[in-house]
Amino acid sequence: MAVTEAIIQVPQDVHEALVRIARDEGMSVRTYLTRLARSADVFTEEERREQSERALAALFAFSGYNPTPEEEAEADAELRRRFAQAGIPVSW
Repeated sequence: MAVTEAIIQVPQDVHEALVRIARDEGMSVRTYLTRLARSADVFTEEERREQSERALAALFAFSGYNPTPEEEAEADAELRRRFAQAGIPVSW
């Protein structure tokens, strides 16, 4: 496999975290980033919607749970609240 160099500028704390995580996993930062990139699933908005619909259908088939739009909005609000409480940014 051909190897290409890439310069990626990140904040110092991010660099330190990548080095620490890679070291803890017993690999180089290059190997860790390669593994991370290959494991990332990137979906279009339509693919995310379809995946969500399949997940809800599976949940309903398994448990009979079929939330109303209002229940979904309440659950989303609760998740956002908990993420904010934990200091985790959300983008939905």
